[in-house]
Amino acid sequence: MPVELISANQAAALSATLAGRANRTGRGFCSGVYPITPATECMEYLCAQEIEKSRVVRVESEHSAMGVCIGGAATGARTFTTTSSNGLAYMAENCITAASLRLPVVMVVANRTMGPPWNIWADHGDSLMMRDSGWIQFYCADNQEVFDTVLCAFRLAEDPQVLTPFMICMDGFTLSHTIAQTKVPEQKEVDRFLPPTSIPHQLGRIPHALGQIELSSQVAAHRAQHHNALLGAEKVYKTVQDSFEQIFNRRPAEPVVAYRLEDAETVIISMGTIGATAEQAVDKLRQQGVKAGSLRVRMFRPFPADRLRSLLRGKMFVAVIDRDISLGFGGILWGELRGLAEPGAVVQNYIAGIGGGDVRPGHIRDIVAELKHRSVSAAPVIMEELL
Repeated sequence: MPVELISANQAAALSATLAGRANRTGRGFCSGVYPITPATECMEYLCAQEIEKSRVVRVESEHSAMGVCIGGAATGARTFTTTSSNGLAYMAENCITAASLRLPVVMVVANRTMGPPWNIWADHGDSLMMRDSGWIQFYCADNQEVFDTVLCAFRLAEDPQVLTPFMICMDGFTLSHTIAQTKVPEQKEVDRFLPPTSIPHQLGRIPHALGQIELSSQVAAHRAQHHNALLGAEKVYKTVQDSFEQIFNRRPAEPVVAYRLEDAETVIISMGTIGATAEQAVDKLRQQGVKAGSLRVRMFRPFPADRLRSLLRGKMFVAVIDRDISLGFGGILWGELRGLAEPGAVVQNYIAGIGGGDVRPGHIRDIVAELKHRSVSAAPVIMEELL
């Protein structure tokens, strides 16, 4: 399998290109694109590719970019776009539309702080703003993971049991612009992995409407269907992993990545690139005699509660590092999982890296030292205040 030296932005675009070509015997490929830092490089790279039976539309706004994807998906095309920060906020209305219409749009979000005041560096506040919109959400830690997850996203989102849009999240600049060796499969392998897109309710076959007025009972029924499809996506993802491994000879990462957890007394939980940093911190802590382990949450929606509950069994000290803040509450990841630990466990929230602040192995070791002095959980700690 060829290895290319590319950025995560380029990896996402190249993966989408291969997926788009794989649908040449179907309804083709469609993408609406509008530039925003730090996702611009991804769409620029995509625009430079030759994709049979495709249309990449350069539009005037992020709202329209998602609108193009909605139109393309509604007629059976394989669809992709990318954005960041306030661009995602601007397309939010159409993101909800894509999800409510059960259209398998795939989007890469280069995570960036919401403004104003303006800041172009990483935190997860933009994508987590959309956590209740009905999209699947995965958070990546390296370039290979971005590439592989985009391919898996098309397979999972288009599965007839799922039919839900998919958001792949990568830390802006920290990952989006980092260049690394990335394994890129041949087109014939991607063709085997991705069958032609089939959307059962697509326009153009039997006359019908999308987005019509519904009665309350219909809304409730459709929400239940959508909810159950998301809950079932974790099981379907396993079949996607199996197929990916069979064709490409490597297995995509699990929804929750455990590192040196078996005998760990202290667990560090995080998402995105902080998870890779946490593993380095764990290695150093082990050398110092501290039994630490790491859990990196890749799948945030649907939320892998059962997996986390099982992995946290017997762990009495848990540090949850959030690269986000729900103002007036605390970290969003912490809020989702704090009830999954053992009764009596100290589950302490540390908010770190918002606005692109550094989170280095030494910072994480400081967090573990602070955690070990606690006997009960307390209010979330903003890391800059701790240090």
